[in-house]
Parts: sequence; C-alpha cells; structure tokens
Amino acid sequence: MRRHAAAITAAVSLVLLALPCASSLAQPTGIKRTVITRGDISVPNREAVVAHVELAPGATAGRHTHPGDEITYFLDGEGELLIDGAPPRRVKAGEAIIIPAGVVHDARNPGSTTTKLVGVYVVEKGQPLATPVK
Repeated sequence: MRRHAAAITAAVSLVLLALPCASSLAQPTGIKRTVITRGDISVPNREAVVAHVELAPGATAGRHTHPGDEITYFLDGEGELLIDGAPPRRVKAGEAIIIPAGVVHDARNPGSTTTKLVGVYVVEKGQPLATPVK
C-alpha cells in the first residue's frame, strides 16, 4: 500500500510541474492544476510531468491536446471524459484514463463535489504541456 501511494504521489508530482509551464493554455475558471514534479525519462527528447488537478463541480478543462501521452488517475469525485468522435465516458475515483498524444479532448465535472486527480504526462521537451483547441 505504501509503495502504491508513493507511486501515485510521484506521478501526480510530474503532471503538476508540467501544467504551470503550459502558458499557452489559459486555466479555465474552476480548475486548479499544481505541478508536483517533472523530469527526464529514458526516451530521448521526452520528459514526464506529474500534476495534481482539482475540477470544481460543473467546471470543464476546455478542449485541448498534449504533445505526448496523458495518464490520469481519479483520486476523488467523478468526471466525464469528452474525446472528439467518441461518446462521453464517465470516470470515478479509483479509475484511470489514458489519452494518446494529439487526441482532442476535454474533461467535465458533472458531480456536486470537487474532482481530484493525478495526471502523468510523457511529453516532448520544450513543448507546451497542453494546447487549446477551438
């Protein structure tokens, strides 16, 4: 259990570090991203970013893409994953999602409590963590 918690904490840290660096993605109202850590990985020209994300009830992240893969674990609450061309997918605490690089997506909190998650991004170095899509 301790090893599992440490892995989640490490993953959250990487995502959160990358998110504040994404100046091209204005943070919509109702979403709070905190980068925990970021660092080099064994794949050339890639880095991992771990972030803790909170999405207020009714809030959306906004349609966007990432220059790498996103792996997100839901810690608390629930969310709705909206991937272009796919039906909405409901996700709750204890579940995870994987979104490949370049896929246009959004997330929404349809619940009445704050959704808390850990995002891990394996992205190209030097690129913004996320790019908004109209």
